[in-house]
Amino acid sequence: MHRVRRAAGRSPWRGALAAICATAALVAVGPVGPADAAADAAGPRVEVEIPGPEHGGDAGSGHARVPAAGSPAKASGRLSPAERQADGGVTKMIDNGSTADRLDVVVIGDGYTAAELGRFHTDAEQKWAEVTAVEPYTTYRNLFNVWTVDAVSRESGVSGDPDPATVRDTALGSYFWCESIERLLCIDQPKVDAYVAKAPAADLVIVLANSAKYGGAGYNEPSATLGYEGISTASAGHPKSGQVAIHETGHSLGKLADEYFYPGVPDYEKYTGPEAAESNSSVLSADRMAAQRAKWYRWLGEESPDGGTVGAYEGGNYFVTGLHRPTDNSLMRVLGKPFNLPGVESMIGGFYQHARIVTPLTPTDRTLRLRHTAKASVPKLAGADGRQPVVRWYLDGRELKRFQGRTEVPVAELWLFDLRTHRLSVTAEDRTPSVRDPKIARTLRSTAEWNVRL
Repeated sequence: MHRVRRAAGRSPWRGALAAICATAALVAVGPVGPADAAADAAGPRVEVEIPGPEHGGDAGSGHARVPAAGSPAKASGRLSPAERQADGGVTKMIDNGSTADRLDVVVIGDGYTAAELGRFHTDAEQKWAEVTAVEPYTTYRNLFNVWTVDAVSRESGVSGDPDPATVRDTALGSYFWCESIERLLCIDQPKVDAYVAKAPAADLVIVLANSAKYGGAGYNEPSATLGYEGISTASAGHPKSGQVAIHETGHSLGKLADEYFYPGVPDYEKYTGPEAAESNSSVLSADRMAAQRAKWYRWLGEESPDGGTVGAYEGGNYFVTGLHRPTDNSLMRVLGKPFNLPGVESMIGGFYQHARIVTPLTPTDRTLRLRHTAKASVPKLAGADGRQPVVRWYLDGRELKRFQGRTEVPVAELWLFDLRTHRLSVTAEDRTPSVRDPKIARTLRSTAEWNVRL
């Protein structure tokens, strides 16, 4: 299945900051031990975001490069025949239509034994409910399919819980104390990918650890082989872990920058580089932004759901000065806050990179005759304002206003009077006030077409 996605704007300073933040964390917890040295020799590393402290304000703590294949762990034992039979089962937990037209989320559990798979499914439902309680997920939840993949572990729980000495034999090799950072919950990515591949499609992956310990990680590099935008890890049993996962989707789906920053970190007191690639980070002040009609200028002065008005607040994208963020405390800076208005717009744009708002239910590869009916599916929006997509029908490019809002039209009602083949089309458009950028607005529209004749 072909997936269309925007190119991720990767901050040029992120790699350097990853090293600085990881070094600072290592200094805080002590010297590198034998396990860390072994991990250095474990093969390729990938960049992940570190969640902020459990009781702190920041949503994140920068980035670290971690072993893609995880840390040395207890040797994996063989599953019993009954465990093997349960392993790898795929369930469509939320079914909103074809994978070709929906954003597909794959949820995989780690540290769940075969006897605990029922609890994994309950945990997956609860975590997805946490995600869809946050806008714009609430309004657009019907654009998503959610798949669960059963990963059977030989032992319950994950490594590093409650302490670094605890090592468990689990399907995905999840472990706290990654890079000696207690709350950093890493995985064996090749093992995760093997389970992701069992699902029919994957645009976003969530790994739930069978643990109540606070932690998570954001693997925000798109997969070149499986097509997903990123992996969020989270503890199934911790009340803040859902917020960690949602924050990470701000990067993977919305391509948003972190809005937190680091006073006192060398070389990050002032940014002096070019304009930031991400939509929510800018070198421009509010006045210059308005004058240049750049970045989030369309939202300046508007009340934002995270509190206060949209402006250009000093600090963000890790730098104390030189870069600005749209609001003081959005979810991209502080867990528990909503996305700000520019963030909501970018998230909606990210959703529509994977989801289409019209799905033809009647095959489009044949000519429809008088006995046929053209049928399409248009997902319902679930926002508090009750707003729905605008559905319009056209015959040879001329709008048939009498059919507006309908999702099916009998060919007999088209009043065809000749033997020519005509073109019938239906277009649905999401005219949300949450999108003001014309480039994004153009992606909130899709069409299905049929050939029709007497």
